[in-house]
Parts: sequence; C-alpha cells; structure tokens
Amino acid sequence: MIFELELKLYLDERKRIIDEALDKILYKPDMMPGQIHQAMRYSVFAGGKRLRPILCLAACEAVGGKMEEAIPVGCALELIHTYSLIHVDLPAMDDDDLRRGKPTNHIVFGEALAILAGDALLTYAFEIIADLGVKRDESKKYLQVGLEIAKAAGTQGMLGGQVVDILSENQNISPETLYYIHHHKTGALIKGSLKAGAIIGGGNQEQIESLLCYGENLGLAFQITDDLLDIYGDVKKTGKPVGSDDKNQKATFPSIFGIEKSKIMASEAIEEACKALNSFGSEAEPLRLLAKSLINRES
Repeated sequence: MIFELELKLYLDERKRIIDEALDKILYKPDMMPGQIHQAMRYSVFAGGKRLRPILCLAACEAVGGKMEEAIPVGCALELIHTYSLIHVDLPAMDDDDLRRGKPTNHIVFGEALAILAGDALLTYAFEIIADLGVKRDESKKYLQVGLEIAKAAGTQGMLGGQVVDILSENQNISPETLYYIHHHKTGALIKGSLKAGAIIGGGNQEQIESLLCYGENLGLAFQITDDLLDIYGDVKKTGKPVGSDDKNQKATFPSIFGIEKSKIMASEAIEEACKALNSFGSEAEPLRLLAKSLINRES
C-alpha cells in the first residue's frame, strides 16, 4: 500500500536524524572511563525503531513547532528507553540473552557494567534536558519537559508498571491489573514523548489532551501486538527471543483475553488513536499512519 511506503520513508528519515544526533551527543568510547561509554553506545546503537523520539518530533510538528527544536529531547527519551531495556534484560528481571537481534548488554559487558550503563543513560538523559534549559530561551518550557518525562519514567509511570509486572509473575491477575501494568510500563513513556514534543512545539491544552488520548491508545495497541509477537513472531524480525513471556510466566493480553480477542482489542485501540487526532489536519498524518501500521506489525 502507498501509505506503508510513505510511512517507511518518513520513519527511515527520522531515524537517521535521531541516530546522527545520538552519535554526536553520546560520549565517545575513547573518553575515560571508556568501557562505560562503550557499553552505553553498544545498546543505543544495537538497533531499534526510535519510536519514542520520532513521536516527540511528530507531536512537535503536529502542533506547529519546528522538528529541530525537539531533537535533543528526542535523544534523551531514547536514552531512557534504552536504559530500561538494559535493566529489564538482566538475569534478575527477564534474563534475556538477545535484544534487537544482538547479545544483550550484560552478556557482552557483564552484569555490573550493564547496570551502570543503564544508570548512566538515565542520568545523562536529564543532563541533556537540563542543559537545554540553561542554554536556550524559554527555560521554563524545558523545566516542564523534564518534569513530564521524569513522571513518565518514574514510579507513577514506566518504572511503576515494571514493578507490578514483576510482582505479577506466576500470579492470576485481573484485567484491571494487566491494564495498569501496560498503561504504565509501555504507555507512560509513549505519552510522555508526545507531551514533551507538544510542549516544545508550543501546543495548547486541547492539542496536548488530544495527543495524550492518541498516545494512550497507541501504547495499548503497541503492547497488545508486542504480546502477540511473543507468541508467533519471527525472532529474525523481532530481534528478541519468542516465548519469553511464557517462560517468565508473565500475564499478557493473549493469556487473559485470548489471541483473537486481543487482535480485536488492538484494532479498536488503533481506531481510537486515529479518532483522537480528528481535530488535526495533515500535519498529524505521520501519527495516523504510524498507528495504522501496527495492524501488520512484525517487529
């Protein structure tokens, strides 16, 4: 389909922009202590779709802002996301050997450096945002961005979802608990990325609320399709072991609602995500196409 080609070109170009910015922002491996910088760069550049920074850039443009202004914040979001992946792959958590088709950080660098690499990425993300507030005009705007991202990543967001996810292993949990896990574990940083981009772009409250509604449903659809891919995905395309949810006895949408019902739920969430953007024009078309692409997601 034409929209799939258009979306691929859009995502490829935005990913290139983000990757170039990440390469400039991250410390080089020859800067002491070299091993930690090498470990940080290893996981950041081990692949990945750059979904969260791309959402940040797209939200900025959707409200009339300039993409360039959002790039450093997009990089910070990717560092936070990567830190979370390094830590969740550790033996104490999901104990995965593959991430994005490559050996996980602790397999390559050992557990101690992997933990520290995650810590360093998280810390550096907020250094980037604080530096923007110091060096650029409208410092209050970047203070607000930092606050929103911190909330999205903390115990009331991503980290909180991870905690409940871990505590729910080997347990029969309610659908409400499952929704809590994934609205926080996956959805919070997606919504935070959109809100950060909208704030940078000067979006009004109505625009921000619409983007948050979009993000809520996009995050839900993304997590459901992720759960489904863990059942029948191709490891060569997903880049991580298939069946790890079952191995770790995690509660997932297919395990609670069944595969067919989960597919229907994902489609409904995608439809709601697109409806949330009805007040936007063509400037939000990349966000619409991105939501629709989850229907045929393979990675």
